[in-house]
Amino acid sequence: MYNPNSMIATEFIDHQEILDSLAYAAENKSNYDLINGLIERAADCKGLTHREAAVLLECDIPELNEKMYTLAKKIKQQIYGDRIVLFAPLYLSNYCINGCVYCPYHGPNKHIKRKKLNREEIIQEVIALQDMGHKRLALEAGEDPVNNPIEYILDCIDAVYSVKHKNGDIRRVNVNIAATTVENYKKLKDAGIGTYILFQETYNKESYEKLHPFGPKSDYAYHTEAMDRAMQGGIDDVGLGVLFGLELYRYELVGILMHAEHLEAAFGVGPHTISVPRICPADDIDPATFTNAIPDEIFEKIVAILRIAVPYTGMIVSTRESQKTREKVLNLGVSQISGGSRTSVGGYTEEERPTDTNQFDVSDTRTLDEVMKWLLEIGYVPSFCTACYRAGRTGDRFMQFAKTGEIHNFCHPNALMTLKEYLEDYASPETKAIGEKVIAEQLPNITDPVKHRICAENIKKIEEGQRDFRF
Repeated sequence: MYNPNSMIATEFIDHQEILDSLAYAAENKSNYDLINGLIERAADCKGLTHREAAVLLECDIPELNEKMYTLAKKIKQQIYGDRIVLFAPLYLSNYCINGCVYCPYHGPNKHIKRKKLNREEIIQEVIALQDMGHKRLALEAGEDPVNNPIEYILDCIDAVYSVKHKNGDIRRVNVNIAATTVENYKKLKDAGIGTYILFQETYNKESYEKLHPFGPKSDYAYHTEAMDRAMQGGIDDVGLGVLFGLELYRYELVGILMHAEHLEAAFGVGPHTISVPRICPADDIDPATFTNAIPDEIFEKIVAILRIAVPYTGMIVSTRESQKTREKVLNLGVSQISGGSRTSVGGYTEEERPTDTNQFDVSDTRTLDEVMKWLLEIGYVPSFCTACYRAGRTGDRFMQFAKTGEIHNFCHPNALMTLKEYLEDYASPETKAIGEKVIAEQLPNITDPVKHRICAENIKKIEEGQRDFRF
């Protein structure tokens, strides 16, 4: 029986409830009054339930689908404005003992070169990332208790934060590692991580067990309940995700929203982010073998519905997706993207993109500066802001500011100041020229007169050589 308050995976992700929700959605896919009422109610930015979202996903009325997309764009603008947060993944180790059939890091793969970064190599990778302009990283590692124990991850976090190079520093380290214990989550919290990220891959228990035939990750319950343990360990910003293409997309959308409802019910705060990767080519992995791959139009609809259903949750799209696809979903709800990413272990210190340790093929291969220039040209404000995490505005405190709209008073000026840092330290002349114009246009939009004055003063100080201002 579905129970969002339960701490048992099969109760807060209840298979029958998902099937019932999908059946209800199929029955009502042409119910104009119901669907229109859901869309109109969702305009208050209070979200929708998993079942209501399933109805929107099934909607086959073109007029209402367009109304849905319009609402998603409106909510995105209302909450996030023109800001897009930039980050980069840093792959630490591809040693892994799991049997995940969709991942080239799986234990049986003898083609891929196994590699693990030592402290000096991490420092060199971080310097390379800082020289690009990055301030926020997501650390990635396979699951291997011998090669990648929690002590190794903690040492890596320490190494990342230790690097001060020219005007560069990494101000927020997010961590994407395997499910672990409450005690280890406490250690990650003490090490100063931002968000703990763990993809469910699929919420369908039967499919999950087939896709993970052996290794610690094969335990569905332990993996699915990981966010609960992270919360119990003091990490109040957690990031969910599924790998679309492994299971039916309808099932996954309902599942991830049930997971969000569970976190809200059990801990008072939902996920900080939701990622929406689609399966893509990699060494030893052919997406054609997975029959549930989703086309672009369905992918875009999923993004729009997630923005409507969980309006205050950040949404992430990586360089798995092409420039064209990323541009479409930015408009519909995505608030964070990676830029200049290398998905190989040690990839940032290589002149040419290495492929022998890639976790997946990158579709958007542009440099960070090219991504920055593109974002500025299409009307966005690229942001490297990490202020909320550093000021303790996390978990329910972040949501309090977000739901009152007060977060704008922090995010907008912080975005402009971090953009100014990038323009002064890393931007090409063309990107700098466009960026300066955007800052000049955006400054008057800071409505708080005190913050407007201070932000303008800080931007001038950044021009004169000072760094790291935040509200």
